[in-house]
This record gives sequence, C-alpha cells and structure tokens, in this order.
Amino acid sequence: MKVSIDKEKCSMCATCVAICPEVFELKDDGSIDVKDEYKGVDVPTELEAKVQEAASSCPSTAIVVEA
Repeated sequence: MKVSIDKEKCSMCATCVAICPEVFELKDDGSIDVKDEYKGVDVPTELEAKVQEAASSCPSTAIVVEA
C-alpha cells in the first residue's frame, strides 16, 4: 500500500504522527507529511495496520491510502 497526505485537507492536528510516527512526520514549518523514505513506495507490511488506523483517525480525511 502507498500513502500520501492531501495538503489542502490536512488540518495539521498530528494525529497521524501520534499513531504512526514511523511513516508520518511533523515538519519544521508545522506541516505534516509522509517521511521521504515512504513517499511513492509501498509501506512495509508490518506498518500497514498503523497507517490504516491513522487514516481512519484523521479528522480531516487527509490521508490517502492506495492499495
């Protein structure tokens, strides 16, 4: 699965960072993003459940998960 963040929807609440800091990060400018090593590539299988939980918990539905 691949994951990205819709920057226009993101409310920068950092819920995803709290749930899955392995994949999501809080940038110096306060924005949230997918860590560089996971941009455009499949997330490791062992992190898929945490990514799904982060997506489900995102109040602004900004996390995009692609199969």
